[in-house]
Amino acid sequence: MRPALASRRARRCPADLRLSAAVLAGRATARLVRRLRLGGGTSLPGLVAQRLDAQSARKLAAALPQGVVLATGTNGKTTTTRLLSGIAHQAGWRAVHNRAGANLAGGVLAALVEAGSADGRLSGDLGIFEVDEAAYPHGQDLVQPRVVAFTNLFRDQLDRYGEVDIVRSIWRDAVSRLDPATTLVLNADDPLVASLAQARAAGPVLFYGLDAGEAVATAAPQTSDARRCPLCGDPLQHERVHYGHVGHYRCTSCAFARPAPDVRATALWPRYDGGQVMRLETPAGTADVAVPLPGMYNAYNALAAAAAALALRIGLAEVRAGLAAGAQVFGRGERVAIAGRELLLALIKNPVGCTEVLRTLTQDGGQHVVLVIINDRLADGTDVSWLWDAEFELLAERVTCALVAGTRAEDMAVRLKYAGVPVERIVCEPQLDRALATALGAARPGQCVRVLPTYTALLEFRELLARAGALHHFWED
Repeated sequence: MRPALASRRARRCPADLRLSAAVLAGRATARLVRRLRLGGGTSLPGLVAQRLDAQSARKLAAALPQGVVLATGTNGKTTTTRLLSGIAHQAGWRAVHNRAGANLAGGVLAALVEAGSADGRLSGDLGIFEVDEAAYPHGQDLVQPRVVAFTNLFRDQLDRYGEVDIVRSIWRDAVSRLDPATTLVLNADDPLVASLAQARAAGPVLFYGLDAGEAVATAAPQTSDARRCPLCGDPLQHERVHYGHVGHYRCTSCAFARPAPDVRATALWPRYDGGQVMRLETPAGTADVAVPLPGMYNAYNALAAAAAALALRIGLAEVRAGLAAGAQVFGRGERVAIAGRELLLALIKNPVGCTEVLRTLTQDGGQHVVLVIINDRLADGTDVSWLWDAEFELLAERVTCALVAGTRAEDMAVRLKYAGVPVERIVCEPQLDRALATALGAARPGQCVRVLPTYTALLEFRELLARAGALHHFWED
């Protein structure tokens, strides 16, 4: 059953001169940044608005009739929120969404400002915001969410976040302060995420998980971020592992174990186009759902989006239609046609996420041209030692040409050598334009080149493609 549609008229905030000034200044900043070609204006407008009215985010978010959903976690935030936005569209709701992935406070407020007007009107029904995992508590305080979805927790940017215990501690403290009316959506298969339910004294919790697909192991790897129980500290025992430490588990000492998922996939089938079909079982019923994205990690992203939508009381029919219509996501399995070839862009930023990308890209057993672009700027993480924990060995017998580029191209070339990629197939070309030309020359007409960039490398590479006319800027998606 479709939810009652929100009023199609823009919602008005109470008259507030300070808020009006903040919105006007923020929107003007966005126009100026784009006109001067300084970027997409996806964060600075929010920072300007916040400087003029420190409560502007809360005021604007309060005017959204369906409330706000926050999604956070190490991997999957952008894809999960994109899928949820598509579901909301099927429900007839207009989403206010930080689509470009600017996931700090400035990015969230910039999206709200973009949908606002000087007279306090807000053009939107539902806020959908991904939030950086370390900045999540601030995001929670900014907008008072109706639903919060946690995807997973892995090591990521050790120079910035530290170990996972630090982030988990931050999350636990924030969850303990959640409004009891807020629904907590948790990945049952990640013990570090599922245990967050214990931090909450009261309020609804919805678990999602995977009861299908091939397990890659029956024990977590030695490098796992969750080898011990997050409650008592004794060893965890895994019955099956889907990736990293995500799977089915129980503590060997206390009662902590994988909770029964409320929303789960009980079967997965590959699709002819590289996507997949999942049998989705929910409190609202069962449906076979097409997801046009490959990989088990994207099955989890789809489950997170479905669970969040059901927490909003969106019907199963709209969930199914929204997931099936899922558009490609900026740098996450994004396909770009150029010079008679196709590029497949897949962001890599930590060991577990990178390994899953490699596993998905090589599962067809074919031979590929691969371009790996590694930068070490602040947004990427200045410590690139994580490259040695990712399973680049999966490429050893799967590449005809392995190009490396970026500020740490030489480090990546060494990693591929020790991963077993034949040295004669490794080409080191730090300059992106030359690396792209070499990759296109190495590929046959119609062949797909796999491009694996870190975050700032992805932005630079997409800018190169935009100048070539192969795609538009990411903030125009």
